[in-house]
Amino acid sequence: MTVSRRSILAAAASAPLAAGLARAQGAGSNAARFSLGYAPHEGSFASRGGRIEQIAYAADQGFTAWEDNEAAGRSVAEQTQMAKALADRGMTMGVFVASMPKWAQSRPILGANDDGDREGFLADIRKSIDVAKRLRAKHMTVVTGFMDPKVPVEIQTARVIDVMRRAGDIVAPHGLTMVMEPLNTRTNHPGVYMQSIAQGYAIARGANAPGVKILADLYHEQIQSGNLIPVLDACWAEVGYIQFGDNPGRKEPGTGEINYANVVKWLRGRRYAGVIGMEHGNSVDGRAGEDRLVAAYRRIDRASGEDA
Repeated sequence: MTVSRRSILAAAASAPLAAGLARAQGAGSNAARFSLGYAPHEGSFASRGGRIEQIAYAADQGFTAWEDNEAAGRSVAEQTQMAKALADRGMTMGVFVASMPKWAQSRPILGANDDGDREGFLADIRKSIDVAKRLRAKHMTVVTGFMDPKVPVEIQTARVIDVMRRAGDIVAPHGLTMVMEPLNTRTNHPGVYMQSIAQGYAIARGANAPGVKILADLYHEQIQSGNLIPVLDACWAEVGYIQFGDNPGRKEPGTGEINYANVVKWLRGRRYAGVIGMEHGNSVDGRAGEDRLVAAYRRIDRASGEDA
């Protein structure tokens, strides 16, 4: 069979169009996939466009997961669009916040004497089930609220355990897991109830529910308690999700004091296959900062015992 010059020219002209279509459909990738499920969020790659464009760019850099704390507050159309974009790219949806605290009011107080905040919290959990299903998410973040200075800590602890058990009963039939996030009080969130991974471990053990686990945000834990790997090791049975962020500054790994290469090595040893939320900002603005962000995760993703 002979091929005419016109056929060759036509094929050459159509090649860029076909390549562009393949990229738009998610078939193209310009980087190796990361070995662990690091999850950027909207703003990680802000120079690349809106949320959907940032998801596409993250996928092209080799990221396999995504986070969106504010997803529950987005429209159904936006949630559906994001879920489709992630599915098209073979990416896993990480956490969204199921029950957002009223930070300025220091509410909710889940250990208070009245039931109002506890019932409001449970209502948030019920509403979040449909959000999780639309997003194809398996984990949702919950914050266990603030301390009540008028109620003994032991009583508050019992009430928090009780309400988390009730919430666990709500999500369990849907295959969902709530991950309680301990927050630091030294820099960011004075007055919160849950302040360490160890405290989260006690609550999760007390709730004794498969849908109640800990979100181990290592930025918060480093500030509040430190000793990251031994703490993770002791509490691992109740850890359901991980987030990274260096300290001080809450920027990408390598900008602060946490040895994330060793943390990654430890997680590999534990065969952790879940999402690792990139719960931090970029240390440099613009595309230079985005390139630096990707490079930082490349470095820790390559971590071994020799270069950690």
